[in-house]
Amino acid sequence: MSRRATYALCQFQQHLGPSADSLDVPWAEYSGDATDPATFEVPTSRPTDPYVQMQVFDVADFDHEIVVNGEPLTGFDIAPGEGWQLWMDTISPDQLHAGENTLTFRRNADSDDAFVVGAVTVHWKQPVE
Repeated sequence: MSRRATYALCQFQQHLGPSADSLDVPWAEYSGDATDPATFEVPTSRPTDPYVQMQVFDVADFDHEIVVNGEPLTGFDIAPGEGWQLWMDTISPDQLHAGENTLTFRRNADSDDAFVVGAVTVHWKQPVE
């Protein structure tokens, strides 16, 4: 069976942190401990090899979570790094489904870390029909 790669682009530009002044990023919307959910469409009931790539700014803590359709990804999701970073994490194929899906970033509320989630792409392969 032939497969093709595809993706969905989700724009966040949201600042997560303990307070609005926890990071000097006037270009990002302050969202507290979680981003607004982004929605994206998966046009197949058989997505394979899914993963998420994200632009994140000034992450200092390993314990933040990425949540797909209400379920957190396994392991640590976002690596710490100063300034803008590009990070990738795998998604379990059973976490995506045909139709509308949601993606949310949750900050570890026990941390004083503040960071920005920029553009995010969710990638998967699907059968060529």
